[in-house]
Amino acid sequence: MTDADIAETRPPSGGFPDGAPEEPALRPAHRDSNVLRWLAAYFASIVGDSVYFLALGWAAAQLAGPAQVGIVLAVGAAPRALLMLAGGVLADRFDPRKVVIGSDALRAAVILALAALLWLSTPALWLLVAVALVFGVVDAAFMPAVGALPPRLTGPDEVVRLIGMRQLAIRIGKAVGPPLAGFALARHGEAAFALAGLLFALSLALLVSVRVAPLPPAPAGGQTGNPWRDLTDGLRYIRRHRVVGPLVLTTALSEIGFMPPLQMGVFLLAKERGFGAAGIGWILGAFAVGAGAGAIGLSLMGRIRRAGMAQVGALVVASTAIGAIGLLPTVTGAAAVAGFAGLVGGVCGGLTVSLIQHNTAASYQGRVAAVLALSHVGLAPLVFPLFGLAAESVGVTQMFLVGAAISSSAAVVAVLSREVRHTELCLL
Repeated sequence: MTDADIAETRPPSGGFPDGAPEEPALRPAHRDSNVLRWLAAYFASIVGDSVYFLALGWAAAQLAGPAQVGIVLAVGAAPRALLMLAGGVLADRFDPRKVVIGSDALRAAVILALAALLWLSTPALWLLVAVALVFGVVDAAFMPAVGALPPRLTGPDEVVRLIGMRQLAIRIGKAVGPPLAGFALARHGEAAFALAGLLFALSLALLVSVRVAPLPPAPAGGQTGNPWRDLTDGLRYIRRHRVVGPLVLTTALSEIGFMPPLQMGVFLLAKERGFGAAGIGWILGAFAVGAGAGAIGLSLMGRIRRAGMAQVGALVVASTAIGAIGLLPTVTGAAAVAGFAGLVGGVCGGLTVSLIQHNTAASYQGRVAAVLALSHVGLAPLVFPLFGLAAESVGVTQMFLVGAAISSSAAVVAVLSREVRHTELCLL
């Protein structure tokens, strides 16, 4: 990869070739029917994911004990972590839209076939293991590809708004999915799988109608024809890029700092201080509501000047709030601070993704999206045992403070980069 390749920091300006019926680059993302179709497809996929994973765990629990249930879920999660980077290479080589459509079609077919088999015969644990494995492999291709699409759906000035809309779809989808799954499971276990399959089929039908901007010719070194070289070239691109590299590292550190306190620390805190199950619900619910509000704020703002420094400032504030959750003695105080952390963290996360995609060359979008996804589903969960040891040895409060310190170090990485400090999203 040459310096000229690294200098290609911006993807195409969005929109479609001359003569196309619509030009999304000239209209706001929230008023673009093409963007809204993609968002609806993405929402259906998120809800389908939630229904599928709950149905899989429920079905496994009906057939085996806790250890076997854990094996089924692990078999589904492992391919996503192990093959995520390969999925990014696949997206860049064959076009993210084609990979998204193909993987969504496979997901719909596999889950609908499972529902039919469960309806017609007695379920077996090996069948659930096989489906979990196949679904995990397909998901490893789907996630980087769908993450690479936003810059090709709208103009550069609208990417931050689209990222905010996508974050809001994720939050709502994850809230809607579990009740839908519970409603279906209360009737028939196979009904939940059928519902998930139909949601993936709906997502597929909408995706087929979505148009994206064509990819520009790949720069020298963008694709080598060798999957391993393409992968290492993508990692090298991230490492050398003066904006994308620091922001990808920032994302990984902030995930490590945020996830253990929120996904494990809140339970330990509630046990230590007697908050009870209701207290856990209030704290995590407040964070989710705050994050949703942050996504709405991004969608409404659309353009943010001095976006690089705004991202750094938001990360510092959100990190401080995460640490403060462990210091507060009451549920009310912890929930209020968690809501504030979610609000600022939602803005920060959206800005980070927008800045990364805005500065990533089109031919590397899939591989960069894969690394971002891997930091969430693969890297951050690996540190849970370390945070558990920290809570046991120095206390739960200190565990929250350690998370805040790690997340704050991500802001230091970003602010030390002159290019990140001066990078912008608004082109006007």
